[in-house]
Amino acid sequence: MTILFVYNADSDPLSGPFDIGHKIINPETSSCALCKLTFDTFTEKRKWRSFRETSPFEMEFLHRDEFEKKYNLQYEYPVILRKKSGSGIEIMLAKKDIDTLPDPDALIEAVKKNA
Repeated sequence: MTILFVYNADSDPLSGPFDIGHKIINPETSSCALCKLTFDTFTEKRKWRSFRETSPFEMEFLHRDEFEKKYNLQYEYPVILRKKSGSGIEIMLAKKDIDTLPDPDALIEAVKKNA
């Protein structure tokens, strides 16, 4: 099983600087709760990076445009999906679930619980 993390952001060259500026000027209105849970303004959050690096789960991280191009699917973003060989892709944590998580610890627990 692979866990797919799909951010509500695009990978084009303009999106990155725009997202950083948005985090600095008005972080409360970010459209990607998953971004806020896993990244500070410039770097990945330490607690999340530690979990990601030591986790037994195979993980793939994609921007929404990369995900849609690779899998030809669309969801409400951000979303965390399970990809199992032979059984396709299913939602592990929907946007509404991710939006309620208060911090990286809660995200980590939700991933462990639902994997």
